[in-house]
Amino acid sequence: MLSGTRLKDISKELDVSIEHLAGHVARGGLSRQEAASAIRNWTKCLYKPLPTHEDVERLASGLGVNTSEISQWRASYRYAPTAPRKARLVAQLIAGRSVQDALDVLKFEHKRAARMFEKILKSAIANADEAEANVENLYVSESRVDGAGRRIGTKTWIAKDRGRAHPIRKEASHLHVAVAEE
Repeated sequence: MLSGTRLKDISKELDVSIEHLAGHVARGGLSRQEAASAIRNWTKCLYKPLPTHEDVERLASGLGVNTSEISQWRASYRYAPTAPRKARLVAQLIAGRSVQDALDVLKFEHKRAARMFEKILKSAIANADEAEANVENLYVSESRVDGAGRRIGTKTWIAKDRGRAHPIRKEASHLHVAVAEE
């Protein structure tokens, strides 16, 4: 998957314009104007239209870099049975670390979300390995938790005084991890 921030940084560093890159991507079936619009979206980390593997290869050839330098690999756990507030504590622990260091931290962390993040991180590493990236040079480029609302089947109530009842809210989360090469 394309990393929008790395694409933006490398294109600024090499002083390559969007129109020049659009010429490379336009050969893949998009018109030059559509390609320029797509690249503008990708540099803003808006992946509409979703970049294909061929688009990433064409962008890398236009910039004169390897595809792994502008790529990142993601994994997610949707509707994880943990509250977002509690999972964000674990997400902040691993953000920016090398993958081996992050796995070591997660192994000895006592929070419930640590086991979930460990599985997600291993999945992201496997995705990078499948794309033939150098696994020893990977780091956690993004670790994010989004709220998913109330967990399904947990609409319960607790009895209170004078005939009142208060809801018990058991929250769910979407956990996201992205790894990239240094």
